[in-house]
Amino acid sequence: MTSFQVKELKNFMTKLLTTDCFDSFLLAEASVSSQAEYTIDGHINRDFYTREELGDPQVCPYEFVRWSEIRPVCFQMIRGKRAPSRFKFVLYLAPDYVPGVLKGADPALSPEQVKALVLTIRYDGASAALVTGTSFSTFVLDKTLDAQWDKTMRRFLEKKGIACLEK
Repeated sequence: MTSFQVKELKNFMTKLLTTDCFDSFLLAEASVSSQAEYTIDGHINRDFYTREELGDPQVCPYEFVRWSEIRPVCFQMIRGKRAPSRFKFVLYLAPDYVPGVLKGADPALSPEQVKALVLTIRYDGASAALVTGTSFSTFVLDKTLDAQWDKTMRRFLEKKGIACLEK
């Protein structure tokens, strides 16, 4: 687990909320505190879809909603003349990308053992921090995936032009 302090908040917020920069992620949960408290549970609402749609991997491929689909809603909650007093987004790397991250970790790990590669974004009214994390579906002693996920996020942030200080 690594914490990254965002150095250029405006640049980061623009990339997070108005570009496809983080579209390889799914939203697990969100909370925004502004004129009201907003909370989003990112789980796909299975009651909303027909049986056929649920079986279609193009319509419902994941357990959580794609960031690209919910990003405009989050943008609407945050935009305005005043910044929110705080927010938190918990993003999971889409399962399609997990095998690529696993390449640098323990070869015995399989994608099925990885529940989530997590990126938590917290804003406290003045600054934003990004914290990495891993979650497994089974008990795993090996920590190479943690280190690989941190390394992957460092490269991702650098490639996307998001300046951060590592804490």
